Amino acid sequence: MATSAIGVIFANLHEDTVPELVRKRTIASIPYGGRYRIIDFALSNMINSGITTVGLMTSNNYRSLIDHIGSGKDWDLARKDGGLILLPPFSEKSDKLYTTRLEALNSVTGFLHRRKEEYVVLTDCDGVMKLDIADIIKQHKKTNADITLVTHYGKVGNRADFLLVSAGEDGRVNELKLSPHVEAGTKADIFINMLIINRQFLLNLVEDSITHGYTSFESDILIKQLNALKIYRYNFQGYYAGIDSMAAYYKHNMELLEKEVRDELFGDRDIYTKVKDSAPSKYGADAKVKNSLISDGCEIEGVVENSILFRGVKVSKGAVVRNSILMQDNIIGQNTSLDCVITDKNVVISDKKTLGGCATLPYYIPKGTRL
Repeated sequence: MATSAIGVIFANLHEDTVPELVRKRTIASIPYGGRYRIIDFALSNMINSGITTVGLMTSNNYRSLIDHIGSGKDWDLARKDGGLILLPPFSEKSDKLYTTRLEALNSVTGFLHRRKEEYVVLTDCDGVMKLDIADIIKQHKKTNADITLVTHYGKVGNRADFLLVSAGEDGRVNELKLSPHVEAGTKADIFINMLIINRQFLLNLVEDSITHGYTSFESDILIKQLNALKIYRYNFQGYYAGIDSMAAYYKHNMELLEKEVRDELFGDRDIYTKVKDSAPSKYGADAKVKNSLISDGCEIEGVVENSILFRGVKVSKGAVVRNSILMQDNIIGQNTSLDCVITDKNVVISDKKTLGGCATLPYYIPKGTRL
């Protein structure tokens, strides 16, 4: 049954955390886990929760994202009413690109006015998780909240603009700290850039904020108006992977080699993605594969251990790939050795090369590189 809510996904926010991966794409379209893009998780969470209207906000480098999502049919979002709606990078009120979340919301007030759903789910594409948004909306109604922030108790990462959340026993937020000075690895309740808000209340809030010259949703609305607004938190206790650095991207991809993580992230509810009719992977007589995720269309003649290979990767005879992430259509030459390497799409590495990094600083090779 459809939920009385619409989704709004921000495809470009937080791209400064992984600049290598977003040179030619949005953070939403970063490949993940062998066959997915990061946006697949946000879209799947919404459609699995009964949300059938999703606005996708982009500002730049969105060609690969458009190519991936198409009409939205792979997520059952190709609909006559609602479905997947691409929101242009330019404001309906200005020809300038928005630079903040608040400016972005102000640019799509026309879209929000035209909808009739009661609630809006705002989410970014810097996290990988599987959750039931309908359950969050249920809590939002029960507490009669103005805003419900989704939080996760975990280690503080490397991002400079995270928001720490403190709440009372009833769940009402009593303190918010933007970018506090805490050591990486410290555990705390962190806002994971998803919130629930009444649609008409959001429109009023954005209009009032713009007339007062506010620019930041976090600082000028959440923090400054904390006492005036009824802000509650929803503490998500499942698996959450925050992509806030190249090291985090590598770490969380590698976590998918653990059965417990795969079961939690992909069990029960499906995670949908663009379907390609690739041939099954082919393994040569001398191929050795251990503890790895191998996608369709790969050709393995060498050794692959503790690695993730996307579609169409070719590992030649004598090549050894360990602890690495190889994106789509890579070619690894004969007798080449890779360890802790991330190769972007369409990379060709010739014979007898030795490349390596480490878990905290994986060696990254940009898209289309030939070595």
